[in-house]
Amino acid sequence: MPIDDRQPSRIWDESSIHDIQEKARLGRYRIRAFSTSRALPTLEDLTFIPSGLTRVPLEGYRETCSTEITLGGRFAGKPLKLKTPITIAGMSYGALSRNAKEALGLGASAAGTSTCTGDGGMHPTDREYSQTLVYQCLPSRYGFNPHDVMRADAIEIVVGQGAKPGTGGLLLGQKVSPEIAGMRDLPDGVDQRSPCRHPDWMGPEDLAIKIEELREATDWQKPIYVKLGAARVYEDVKLAAKAGADCVVVDGMEGGTAASPDVLLDHTGIPTLAAICEAARALEDMGLTGEVQLIACGGIKSGVDAAKALALGADAVAIGTAAIIALNCNAPLWLEDYEAMGTRAGACHHCHTGRCPVGVATQDPELVKRLNVQEAAERVENFLHAMTLEMQIMARACGKSHVGNLDRDDLRALTLESALVTGIPLAGMRQPLVPQHVASLMGAL
Repeated sequence: MPIDDRQPSRIWDESSIHDIQEKARLGRYRIRAFSTSRALPTLEDLTFIPSGLTRVPLEGYRETCSTEITLGGRFAGKPLKLKTPITIAGMSYGALSRNAKEALGLGASAAGTSTCTGDGGMHPTDREYSQTLVYQCLPSRYGFNPHDVMRADAIEIVVGQGAKPGTGGLLLGQKVSPEIAGMRDLPDGVDQRSPCRHPDWMGPEDLAIKIEELREATDWQKPIYVKLGAARVYEDVKLAAKAGADCVVVDGMEGGTAASPDVLLDHTGIPTLAAICEAARALEDMGLTGEVQLIACGGIKSGVDAAKALALGADAVAIGTAAIIALNCNAPLWLEDYEAMGTRAGACHHCHTGRCPVGVATQDPELVKRLNVQEAAERVENFLHAMTLEMQIMARACGKSHVGNLDRDDLRALTLESALVTGIPLAGMRQPLVPQHVASLMGAL
């Protein structure tokens, strides 16, 4: 076959060449926001198999399908009681604007679910606008306040996040306003680079001591979560559960971030689909399914995704990127501002720059004004309501009167990859794939 001199190389394609040239210009790794750009096996590679003659579906207009959930009942005296198993993931005031945080709190509260402070401590409006608030305890300890811990409804000890497991957070100086610098006890306008591990403990034995300290400090009333970036999921979940966590949060590779070296987004961690399966298997092997709740996050973008996560073994899900998109992230507004950043609405991942045209991921007072809190809160409430309705549709179609009753038998895999990752039978097959099946199928291809 003759060589087409105009055809780019498959190895040295235009994207690879641009990446090298940018690093040669910058003298450092590249930084961006949002999440991985890689094609991964996802929850979309699964499908539900609803009722037929073998099961009876539920009528949507007269038969109820419950969505309420209780989180943290293993040891906590006051577990969280939520109206939906969809929560808002930790996103800091700093990464997001004050208006964005207020809108998330109001919207989640109206929907009957929880929000999370994120890094950098609790802003007064976090508590004011969020009916149920989870307080994050991160390696950085920026803004960490024991008095605010007491005011929260649950505590989330962050070991890692899906977008960049094994590394710390990053908030570039253009978003470190005087107020945020004051909250975090940092110089304003200077990049905040968080440590990658907690200063007062190293391993799972130390984590058990830290959990006990927090329980004693809160009189054993508040649920304690442990959040893990999806890496060595099976082992990490077992260790977190053994250390005494009420809930384990597993954040997959598709998880979002406001700023990260792009190599971490694309080359660390494992996909959410695989992470849920490993985590659920770990709890099952320990006999702790249902006693320790599993919260899945990372790329959850619809009620169908959430329903599939529950069917795979999660008890609840957390959304971050989807929630800020509901606020108006990437909305087709102020198009000239997107163009000035070299991007466009629908493809923007410039949260780290602090120049968010729609006022979500910025600390610029003029840009923040563009996000109307009440209108944004209504959009968040509507989105959470829509996701919950979608979960109920799937559960009813499968004959389930509670979304938490969805299970693996309600699913089939649509690709070889997803069948192998999850152990769910490939559509058209009755049993999960085994190596012999794969060899014969690959031979046929």
